[in-house]
Amino acid sequence: MANVKDFSVEEKLTALVRLQKIESKLDEIQILKGELPMEVSDLEDEIQGLNARQTRVEEEINGIKEFIEQKKEAIKESEGLIKKYDKQSTNVKNNREFEAINKELEMQQLEIKLSEKHIKDANEEIAEKAVLLEKAKKNVAAKENVLKGKKDELEKIIGATEKEEKHYNKLSSEAREKVDERLLLSYDRIRKNYRNGLGVVPVLRDACGGCFNAIPPQKQSEIKQRKKIIICENCGRILVDSELNDAVEIG
Repeated sequence: MANVKDFSVEEKLTALVRLQKIESKLDEIQILKGELPMEVSDLEDEIQGLNARQTRVEEEINGIKEFIEQKKEAIKESEGLIKKYDKQSTNVKNNREFEAINKELEMQQLEIKLSEKHIKDANEEIAEKAVLLEKAKKNVAAKENVLKGKKDELEKIIGATEKEEKHYNKLSSEAREKVDERLLLSYDRIRKNYRNGLGVVPVLRDACGGCFNAIPPQKQSEIKQRKKIIICENCGRILVDSELNDAVEIG
């Protein structure tokens, strides 16, 4: 087989038109999928973020519960000390010892009240976070339900088009090998510039098949001769005559 560079301009244009037609078929399949792949990806990212937030709230609740247990232990210690000081108060020898013990008793009673306040505040905080956690769980469940629906819809489309998509992807790879490298770079660049993905278009009704800008008769004559690559001066797309375009078929 001859090297791609050795092909005539007509052969290069034919290869390019074939590639465009194949990739337009792939574009049609992507249009069927619509925004679903992006929506599925965005939902998965959102659910991941919501799960991370839910985990943080759960960790915060667990941290508060540990704090409560510490305060309960502190209360037990204070109660133990109170019993100890109560016993000691029955054996005091002077007012100084009595005052010292009373001071310790008051301090431990204060510690108990402070710990009880901390426990009360912590329980209120847990209640608030429990509400947030429940909302987060419901939010995750709702998003997962939407995600399932989107995935099911996407899977149906993929199931219906998978065989066709594989077929055209294979044809696309084969067609690309037959297009001049520099021409292929230009074609890919032009395709990216337009939402409809048309980089190669025929002249239709004396106008560019991409932007519908009028093509002068002299330019049309040059296009029909297929001696050089001609682009639309308005949109930059590669132009071919309608006869060549219609003659190219894909499997």
